[in-house]
Amino acid sequence: MRRVYKYILPGVRSELDTWRARAENIPNEELRRQALASIATKQFHCQGGAVYAAIRPETRGIMIPLIVAFQTISDYLDNLCDRSTSLDPDDFRLLHQSMLDAVQPERPLADYYALREDKNDGGYLRGLVEKCRTCIAQLPGYEAARTDIVWLVGLYTDLQVYKHIDPAKREEALLAWWRDYEAKFPELTWNEFAAATGSTLGVFQLFAASMDGGLTREDAGLIREAYFPYVCGLHILLDYLIDQEEDRVGGDLNFCHYYPNQSTVVNRIGHIAEAAKEQVKKLPEERFHRMIIEGLLALYLSDPKVRDQAEVQDVCRRLMRNSPLMRLFFWVNSRWIRKHTHKEN
Repeated sequence: MRRVYKYILPGVRSELDTWRARAENIPNEELRRQALASIATKQFHCQGGAVYAAIRPETRGIMIPLIVAFQTISDYLDNLCDRSTSLDPDDFRLLHQSMLDAVQPERPLADYYALREDKNDGGYLRGLVEKCRTCIAQLPGYEAARTDIVWLVGLYTDLQVYKHIDPAKREEALLAWWRDYEAKFPELTWNEFAAATGSTLGVFQLFAASMDGGLTREDAGLIREAYFPYVCGLHILLDYLIDQEEDRVGGDLNFCHYYPNQSTVVNRIGHIAEAAKEQVKKLPEERFHRMIIEGLLALYLSDPKVRDQAEVQDVCRRLMRNSPLMRLFFWVNSRWIRKHTHKEN
């Protein structure tokens, strides 16, 4: 964690400052507003994701720019789709093609705004894609991880399309999508699978593993299976857990709302957390991955939003009770990050 505070977080701040400056020069007013808003309100995602750059300190000059650029694409597009007047799935898919192009450097770049009125971003989105490609070219083991990375990004893209379409059609589309994967993941419910596809943590770990030129396809497959669905699912279900009341008021999609009651919520998230811990035992540097899992629990469950939701507070107590030291450690960590994020905003 000393590395994180001393090197990683300042590095993330520097990268975000660069992208913020570019966003300020976006000609189109709406695209400029959403690009700046995504950096201002979601930079915490980049700070958390960049923890993976701490595994090998000597690689942070590649890993931090890569993780920040990739996560910034994700956050920017999420803003565009969330606040879009369009409900066109083809528009959403074309926008997210940028994420697939970012991890497949040989593909020609597309006009990602072709299906929407707001188009001129001054090269902002392409710049993010090209930054990812430049960094990926410096990952000696990338070809071994490529198939698994593209698979995870493809699932992420599918989710972003289905979750942003007409709410009247959304659940039907998500369930139809789930039927293609149900046999492969019979231990999950459809909402748990969908939640797992919304995490970028598996991609970041595969980026980090790709710094090793000796990485094999078998190694990469083991990482993907260790992270997806359980570590990834835990990540996003915790995010939805603390947003339940906010999403209920706003009428927004929340995968925790599909459980019959809060008891089921805590039981399922607890089960997924334990399954995640078991899966990462198969990986080298198990302690690092265990820290990620414990950190996710403490980071989300110490969020200020939890204080106003009595039912969620109970869920938090039950989930955290078996890890008091890690809970305290990451509570302090999360408070530090939020304090500095607030100052920067």
